[in-house]
Amino acid sequence: MPGKGSAVAIENTYQKTTNEIEVSVQPVFLNDRSEPEDDLYIWAYKVRIRNKGSLRVTLRQRCWHITDASGHTEVVRGEGVVGEQPILDPGQSFEYTSGTPLPTPSGIMVGSYDMEVEGGGWLAVEIPAFSLDSPHESSPLN
Repeated sequence: MPGKGSAVAIENTYQKTTNEIEVSVQPVFLNDRSEPEDDLYIWAYKVRIRNKGSLRVTLRQRCWHITDASGHTEVVRGEGVVGEQPILDPGQSFEYTSGTPLPTPSGIMVGSYDMEVEGGGWLAVEIPAFSLDSPHESSPLN
């Protein structure tokens, strides 16, 4: 089991392409910020958004569904990501890191982005579902 002060990389990278926008997510368990004895488990997740299409898009909104091992789901909506509304020209990528706490050692996240297309219109872009399984879980649920 990892000691305090360490992050645990989960080898899986989850990827999905919707409407020519590719979203990749890599979760990392943050052992140094988690307090399992207090039912607090913290993850960071690195997201890469790549415009594989031919039109400029702007990420305007996000929506996350975060479900813990007990089945409780929290829905988080907001403008942009990490305080930004990135503009992606064809071929460009944007990366950011964020995080989430859970009261259980395991969970799952899935979501979507609403992207405005230059010249008019909107794209719904799916974020792939990804597993949050800490090393404190004896038998991962996801």
